[in-house]
Amino acid sequence: MILQDRVAIVTGAGSGIGEAGAAIMAREGAHVVLADKDAGRAEQAAARIRELGGSAEALVLDVTDDGALQSGIASIAQRHGRIDILHNHAGAQVAGNLEQVEVSGFDRSWGLNVRAHFMAARFVMPVMRKAGRGVILNTSSSSGVLYDREMIAYTTTKHAVIAMTRQMAGDFARHGVRVNALCPGWVDTPFNDPFIAQMGGREAIEAYIAGKVPMGRWAGVSEIAEPILFLVSDRSSYMTGQVLVIDGGETIT
Repeated sequence: MILQDRVAIVTGAGSGIGEAGAAIMAREGAHVVLADKDAGRAEQAAARIRELGGSAEALVLDVTDDGALQSGIASIAQRHGRIDILHNHAGAQVAGNLEQVEVSGFDRSWGLNVRAHFMAARFVMPVMRKAGRGVILNTSSSSGVLYDREMIAYTTTKHAVIAMTRQMAGDFARHGVRVNALCPGWVDTPFNDPFIAQMGGREAIEAYIAGKVPMGRWAGVSEIAEPILFLVSDRSSYMTGQVLVIDGGETIT
């Protein structure tokens, strides 16, 4: 198993891509900490991993709460003596163009999609730097590399995640810490509900994806989990500061 005995923290791990990524890490031998603000989802996702023979625990916190995030990460480092992987995945979609989006929504998007990634990385970096190794994976989006219809808050934050990832990677490569960005395209999870509502419902979004994505379909979470495993494991050991887009070809059109 390629992640044997490693300790991984995944934020937003209670469902969807976060849970799928945590599950595949556990399958490959990691002890996975599933961080989510929804206690029920976090506990249930961790239980599903344990039922399959994996090692997992839930960490219930709001990643936008600096104090809770810092103490949660510190407790993991103290109890396990290491943190090898941080996957910053927690995020939110806030719909609306420049004139429509609520300023409070823009601020909330920034706090969750960018600042929380920054703070979690800041809190794990001393542990990784001391160990001389570690991997941070920041979830951006295909919206971080292209225009996304009337989603200014989301696209702004996801572009920022890529810039932040590259800066972190350049600053800490010499300390043995790799930092990369994951850019999923259309993945069929409840995360897309705000955009689906904006588009006018399920039928409208299906037509949009069929016309916009060259492969003509959504991705399943398992199709994103495998790239996550690649990015957090030694299979990508000479890769840092990079952006991996998994979008069915949308960004080439």
